[in-house]
Amino acid sequence: MRARDLGITIGTLQPGPHNAITDVAGVRVGFTTLVEGEGALKVGHGPIRTGVTVIMPHEGNVWREPLFAGSHRLNGNGEMTGLEWIKEAGMLMSPIGLTNTHSVGVVRDALVSHAVASHGAQDVFWALPVVAETYDGLLNDVNGLHVRPEHVAQAIASASSGPLAEGNVGSGTGMICHGFKGGIGTASRRVNAAAGGYTVGVLVQANHGRRERLRINGIAVGEAIPDTEVPVPDLPFSSQQVRGSIIVVIATDAPLIPTQCMRLAQRAGLGIARTGGVGEHTSGDLFLAFSTANRGIPASEYSDNSPLTVPLTMLSNTYITDLFDAVVEATEEAIVNTLLAATTLSGRDGITAYALPHARLREVMQR
Repeated sequence: MRARDLGITIGTLQPGPHNAITDVAGVRVGFTTLVEGEGALKVGHGPIRTGVTVIMPHEGNVWREPLFAGSHRLNGNGEMTGLEWIKEAGMLMSPIGLTNTHSVGVVRDALVSHAVASHGAQDVFWALPVVAETYDGLLNDVNGLHVRPEHVAQAIASASSGPLAEGNVGSGTGMICHGFKGGIGTASRRVNAAAGGYTVGVLVQANHGRRERLRINGIAVGEAIPDTEVPVPDLPFSSQQVRGSIIVVIATDAPLIPTQCMRLAQRAGLGIARTGGVGEHTSGDLFLAFSTANRGIPASEYSDNSPLTVPLTMLSNTYITDLFDAVVEATEEAIVNTLLAATTLSGRDGITAYALPHARLREVMQR
């Protein structure tokens, strides 16, 4: 179930054929989902409710053929590795990994191993992979460190284009969004032909927000479905409602330079705001945008084969507002798709994150 299956049409731009980040040609996404055990938490044993998501930015070898990219931080209580090099050079030089907070290191190391294997062990080579996280410790044995290198390899091997699984899948398995079950969501938009006809695709890992602030297409859904009707899981170490983080990855085939990618990344925060997210003090709201255009950028300044100059194409800023609209709409819809695809899940100590009830949502939206 997705937003448009319920008749919820967000914005004015049209989605791509799959309404997913994979509508940007060459982008592929793979998942490894880990669900094991029930009952009381026993660190190192479970219950396990976690996983890995890997985004492959194009069909080639991104380590050898990087892409222009830019990032933005709405609130920084989170982690996305590799951003300093992206800020410095404006280039994405790795697949993008998503996982839980305490598994960033193992996913990063596995992506380094993947890079070495793709180059050959004898190459002089360095890698600064991009790996982002949100915290799934309410449902998952996060301190048990259950994500292993082979899970990253499985996610890479499973990466595909076309329609994507959403909700309780991959790194989104143990996530909670606005007090309902959250996880992975995706959406896309195509800008009008006059603005180039380009595609913008968004993938979110939604683990953020308060129930009372949730809005869907401008409707105060969180107020209409309070925690007295659908319970909000309580943190075992606090009486506060569940609050967390969101990762947004944006892909486009528009020919953007790094500063323009950074501007696209910034607009993800507006899509989050439209659903009621505010970038709370305890939230890690980190966004990355990349362009699949301008292929052929040299991978390293140390390459013996690097040309002296590289011809580029850049979208005129006269037309970039259409891409901003696309990012805002696709981010908002990706979050809603997360909530609709996710299913009720119980985890450690029997703590349960309940899904947003579709029939009740339809009733609220119609009223």
